[in-house]
Amino acid sequence: MNDDLQKSSLQELLHFSGNSVRVSILRLDLIHPVVSGNKWFKLRYYLEEALSQRKTMMATFGGAYSNHIVATAFASKAAGLKSTGYIRGEEAPQPGATLLHARAYGMETIFINRETFQNKEAIIEKFNHPETYWIREGGYGITGARGAADILAFPGMEAYTHILCATGTGTMMAGLIKAAAPQQEIVGISVLKNQFSLENEVRHLLNEQETQKKCSFIHGYHFGGYAKHPETLIKFMNQAWQKWELPTDIVYTAKLVFAAKDLIAKNHFPPNSHLLLIHSGGLQGNLSLPPNTLPF
Repeated sequence: MNDDLQKSSLQELLHFSGNSVRVSILRLDLIHPVVSGNKWFKLRYYLEEALSQRKTMMATFGGAYSNHIVATAFASKAAGLKSTGYIRGEEAPQPGATLLHARAYGMETIFINRETFQNKEAIIEKFNHPETYWIREGGYGITGARGAADILAFPGMEAYTHILCATGTGTMMAGLIKAAAPQQEIVGISVLKNQFSLENEVRHLLNEQETQKKCSFIHGYHFGGYAKHPETLIKFMNQAWQKWELPTDIVYTAKLVFAAKDLIAKNHFPPNSHLLLIHSGGLQGNLSLPPNTLPF
């Protein structure tokens, strides 16, 4: 999939900002229709490791609407590997689009009740097999962060004063911090409610020198919780498409773009700042919405 990287692009969001703040977005959603956005980066070194260790099965964790689950299913199949997804919660009578797609790419899905799901080590111990390669939920881990660091390998990234990303597990944010120039600040917008352990989770993936880099964690833009999408957010997503032909998703990027616009209006960033937003893909999450909710 290396050739797909050329499909990404930088898009300036005109008439977006005030206070002399410029905003661009790195369209990683264009890389691949399934393994899009940060998923490609977070998975690449895990897949390389699995193949080098002659593993035949990729196993990972996620919710019923997890972009990571779908991406792992597709990437595993493309690499000639089997895949299993351990899914949080009970199986619904009618599976959503995410799980249907994952199964179509050959992934076996095993449902784990929410209490048991919290103990990943116990799940691994129960289902482990010598030929299985395990990936944490959302690709969390140093290997995933190392892959995410490659996001800032695109030309011209050093020109931005602030780099903003939506955060779930914090793996991408850790990678961005690893790769950031000393003068840049990485800003994480949490999409989970009350995710106050995020800072520790991110710092766990950094070495001592990297923890000294400039970064900040912003809460309050989750719109009610993970994947919650009240009418206010849906309206904003439609406006983003009308103004910039920018497709966003209900889990990550819509909340990121909304947060950036709101923070600028509140003069959060110094004048003449140049912001880079990271589009983390995951547009398939919108398939859970009723038809014609969004125009893209």
